Amino acid sequence: MTDRPGGIERLVAMANDIANYFHAEPDRKLAVDGVVGHITRFWEPRMRKKIIAYLTVQQGEGLNELAREAVARLPPPS
Repeated sequence: MTDRPGGIERLVAMANDIANYFHAEPDRKLAVDGVVGHITRFWEPRMRKKIIAYLTVQQGEGLNELAREAVARLPPPS
């Protein structure tokens, strides 16, 4: 794994940054929905596919709890 643009380390960092933003939301479901919505709207399908696979294969190592929960709920890219 490398830290090139689109590399998994970068995607993990981006997912964690998004989750950190939504962490202030007191309603956990709304926070997870916010992360899922942001990633679904703004990440390319190949990026979503890569982070979903990473969660499956590597158990999402490095993802914070909120990011991990959101990635687990991402719809498969079309």
